[in-house]
Amino acid sequence: QVTLVESGGGLVQAGGSLRLSCAASGSIVSINAMGWYRQAPGKQRELVAGITSDGSATYADSVKDRFIISRDNAKNTVHLQMNSPKPEDTSIYYCNARITTRVTGMMTRDYWGQGTQVTVSS
Repeated sequence: QVTLVESGGGLVQAGGSLRLSCAASGSIVSINAMGWYRQAPGKQRELVAGITSDGSATYADSVKDRFIISRDNAKNTVHLQMNSPKPEDTSIYYCNARITTRVTGMMTRDYWGQGTQVTVSS
């Protein structure tokens, strides 16, 4: 089994910075894409940023040029550096990873973190 544990969420002032981290652990054979999603009350979950196994990144238009996603394959971790956050960025942020494990055979599926609250004050 695999677990994703997030850290770094909290309260931040607009214009400040915050760094989210997510570490995957368990019987991991390989990790494909990893990413960060967010879901605010009454809204659909949306992709904030994604990154492939070789480091190619994709960002939502709303966070482009402000947030940076990165990963450390040796540590099975992914980070989201949130620079100049805005009140509109307030949401619950979820870590996601597509992971291959070996149980009775090889299996690949998406795993999700528990979510961490990010609140941006004016």
